Amino acid sequence: MTDTILVTGGAGYVGSHACKALDAAGFKPVVYDNLTSGHRDLVRWGPLEEGDILDRGRLDAVIAGHRPAAVLHFAALSIVGDSVSEPERYRRNNVEGSLALLDAMKRGGVPAIVFSSTAAVYGVPAEVPIRESTVTSPINPYGETKLAIEHALARSGLAWTALRYFNAAGADPDGEVGEHHEPETHLIPIVLDVALGRRSSIAIFGDDYDTPDGTCLRDYIHVSDLALAHVAALHRLQAGASDGLFNLGTGTGTSVREIVDAARSVTGQAIPTQTVARREGDPPVLVCSNAAAERDLGWCPKRGIDDQIADAWRWHRSRFGA
Repeated sequence: MTDTILVTGGAGYVGSHACKALDAAGFKPVVYDNLTSGHRDLVRWGPLEEGDILDRGRLDAVIAGHRPAAVLHFAALSIVGDSVSEPERYRRNNVEGSLALLDAMKRGGVPAIVFSSTAAVYGVPAEVPIRESTVTSPINPYGETKLAIEHALARSGLAWTALRYFNAAGADPDGEVGEHHEPETHLIPIVLDVALGRRSSIAIFGDDYDTPDGTCLRDYIHVSDLALAHVAALHRLQAGASDGLFNLGTGTGTSVREIVDAARSVTGQAIPTQTVARREGDPPVLVCSNAAAERDLGWCPKRGIDDQIADAWRWHRSRFGA
């Protein structure tokens, strides 16, 4: 069996970390990315094949040229607010593009796929901690597109695993790759932008939630831990295991204020905050149970919130500092 793995969206945040983890595990990652949000300089562990996920001819040519054993599928539009204002664009890219990929895999004889899904499929969760069996009820088009592909995978005839991320955070501890979105929407890099003086303050959206300090609780998972989960899922599929859905998180909630306080400690900067009105659709608590991933993937997260912020800070200073 070939050790080549096609990584769609491999020039992006999680995808680039997954490529490093694949290389360390003895695989040969081939990145397929249109570079609209990915970065050419984050492709470091294998060749880059430029192409769009909707380009069936290009997908066929890349699969025929490299004959991968499996696909890790990260390529997607992922900004929740944009999905609300541009739902058709998200449907076309995330759903039609993913279906085009699945068809190309079948034509090219690629048997297995690990799919980058999201905790957004749960919407406002019916229970906490969130389990894989928790009712899925997405409240935005982004979550709807990811859930649609989970359903498509179940009907595809391919071997598949869907990994439902909670809040990806941090950066490669070695400093080789990290987080760089345009625009940036994730809390930790925005907080670090304030620490670097690239923003004046951090907005806290509501401080009157039913949580210990009144701010929302989220389950932050180090991006390198996420990458290792993809390798574990790939090994599981190649060993002939059944299809599966897995939550990826730490099982611990961290509040917005705790993130800011931890960043102040790591950076030594004041990091001013402003409390503003709640955002519509923000659940008070999103924390998962990762028991299934620990049991079936043999995976468990290693790097906690202080590591996540410290790793992100080193990357952030190297990328954006003076």
